[in-house]
Amino acid sequence: MTLKRLRLELARTPQFPNGSSHHGYEFTAPLDAQGHLDPVGWSRNKAACTVRRFWEKADDEAGTLIHRRDGKWAFSYRPGDEDDEPIFRFDTHRFVVGEYVSVTEHDGVERPFKVVDIHPVAAARQF
Repeated sequence: MTLKRLRLELARTPQFPNGSSHHGYEFTAPLDAQGHLDPVGWSRNKAACTVRRFWEKADDEAGTLIHRRDGKWAFSYRPGDEDDEPIFRFDTHRFVVGEYVSVTEHDGVERPFKVVDIHPVAAARQF
């Protein structure tokens, strides 16, 4: 298990037909050798599993990657479930550059994001 720094950028949507590098997430998570999230690694490194949501013309939001009681992964910005952003199939998804994931955001809309960068935490660059 290795902690990785991942960057997700908004994929094509009706509002952004070419996607957007100004809308997305950067987060730290433990990945196994195949690129899957590692729940055991997460439980040992919870404090390091942070997320930053960046959205053009809005303040960045800082939070954590959580593994909820229902077994689903989510980004959380405050204690409690009200603001959690569930990530579709994060438990089975393989994180590799070029793959897509869906996040249900605060407004209840599920949006597609593309994995554009993955680096070991020690070698993670500042975006």
